[in-house]
Amino acid sequence: MIKTMLLGNQAIAYGALDAGVSVLAAYPGTPSTEIAETAAGFETMQTQWAANEIVAAEVAMGASVSGARAVCCMKHVGLNVASEVLFTGAYTGVNGAMVFVVADDPGMHSSQNEQDTRLIAAAAHVPVLEPADSQQAYDFMRLAVLMSEACDMPTIVRMTTRTSHARSVVMRGEAWPQEKRAYEKNVRKYVMAPANAAFRKTTLQDRLMAAAEFAAEHGLNTVHKGSGKIGIICAGIVSTYVKEAVPEADVLQLGLVNPLNEKEILAFAQSVETLYVAEELEPHLLNAVRSFGIVCEPIDTSYIGELSVRKIRQALGLSVPQALPAFTDLAPRPPMLCAGCPHRAVFYVLSKLKATVFGDIGCYTLGSMPPLSAMDTTLCMGASIGMAHGAELGMGRDFARKSVAVIGDSTFFHSGLSGLASAVYNQANTTVVIVDNGTTGMTGHQDNPATGKTLGGEEVTPIKIEEVCAALGARSVRVVDPLNIDEMETAIRQSWEEDGVSVVISRRPCVMIVKKREPAFKVDPDKCIACGRCIGLGCPALLRENNRKAMINSDACIGCGLCARVCPVNSIGGKNQ
Repeated sequence: MIKTMLLGNQAIAYGALDAGVSVLAAYPGTPSTEIAETAAGFETMQTQWAANEIVAAEVAMGASVSGARAVCCMKHVGLNVASEVLFTGAYTGVNGAMVFVVADDPGMHSSQNEQDTRLIAAAAHVPVLEPADSQQAYDFMRLAVLMSEACDMPTIVRMTTRTSHARSVVMRGEAWPQEKRAYEKNVRKYVMAPANAAFRKTTLQDRLMAAAEFAAEHGLNTVHKGSGKIGIICAGIVSTYVKEAVPEADVLQLGLVNPLNEKEILAFAQSVETLYVAEELEPHLLNAVRSFGIVCEPIDTSYIGELSVRKIRQALGLSVPQALPAFTDLAPRPPMLCAGCPHRAVFYVLSKLKATVFGDIGCYTLGSMPPLSAMDTTLCMGASIGMAHGAELGMGRDFARKSVAVIGDSTFFHSGLSGLASAVYNQANTTVVIVDNGTTGMTGHQDNPATGKTLGGEEVTPIKIEEVCAALGARSVRVVDPLNIDEMETAIRQSWEEDGVSVVISRRPCVMIVKKREPAFKVDPDKCIACGRCIGLGCPALLRENNRKAMINSDACIGCGLCARVCPVNSIGGKNQ
């Protein structure tokens, strides 16, 4: 037995390792990213950053069908991308284990929506295990592998932000060998033509019920006895809140949240006087328990954001400890692009040109924030190009001449390729700005097909974005340094005048990976006219003095010089030595 402190995500990775998993594929996305990053250090496991989540699921499914134990990892919105593998994989079943690890984000700490993986799993008819802490993350990962093989179906381990990023003690068990099942050709099982799919559908409910029996045999659902007056059904991190908030309550902590064991729930309900259900996001458990004919009430009816000990006690009419005083005199600190971020120059130019900007998912989404306020939409991964094309269809060519799609390098390979191909094919007049900072910045600087490195750090030939765009039929492809704002502006203006799809690649490395700091710039107060143009860049190194003139925090400035380029009176320069 090995005792160690692990994040929930790290515990998932070690659980996979000790369960004999040999293949893990993922796409980075907070709060799931650390799973793959941890697994990349395991010599016996083959790991990779896939181009997107469905590719990760396909890679893992291929390994599973061949007989290996496999895992794919993603955040909740990534499951939308991978859902076709999940839904159809439930029909085909598996050979070696196939486990989806999906991290939901109640409260939207780093996501564009709240989404409940349990509902997708219910629609796909696959089992979901939900751990409450790092120890359960480790244990449930191993059980998910066993369940997948025992029930011949993919399984899901549902994490949430709090379980993913909380750290607690984990007792690791004995590692299982990487046993690989023999592959046998079975067209009726693995080729989902309609006739075969109809046959496999008939077995799906039986396999799902087998998962419920498996959970009962392995004690996935546990009862914590209390006074017998109040009973609370819950799962995952919410069970931790419940036990702290109402220590006298009887608690049915569900480890398997889909399907639910009706007999266990009915027996628990009959053992208490009043029954409540506590859960975050959608009323999945509440609706299921009521469908069994059991009278129960939700602890929280908003189904928005996260629960907490305070919220649970308030909902039950219990006394609540006095909250710590709020510091109301602190200045707000909204998220912003880093000092020296190359994306800032792009959005400065787009703002100056009064462009309509269809944005995408990445740290460059912060270009929508004041003072730049240079992005109009952010919907989902890869949507920028399709939306820009759609806007042209709706509003005409003149609108397209003042519009751009902005997408990052990693997001371009994730889901921008198909958007660009479709725009070219359908003869769009779309300008696409690819902000290539050489990394997947928002989720912690992971590599992607353009960086020339794999998840394991292996040097490979990078895929050149400009060559891909040209091969997909872009009318023109221009590569510019965004800090040369005149060149950037000229490239965009020229693209607007062209017919067809034009691409401008803004290429400069993320300041957080270059780790190169030039001497800081400074402001000559005698020349500064307090026009605020440099302040309008939104750089955290730029401040105003009491006389409204600009000043530069030399500790924050990295010396990119963008402020000097926009100053109309040349008051910024004279680098400190």
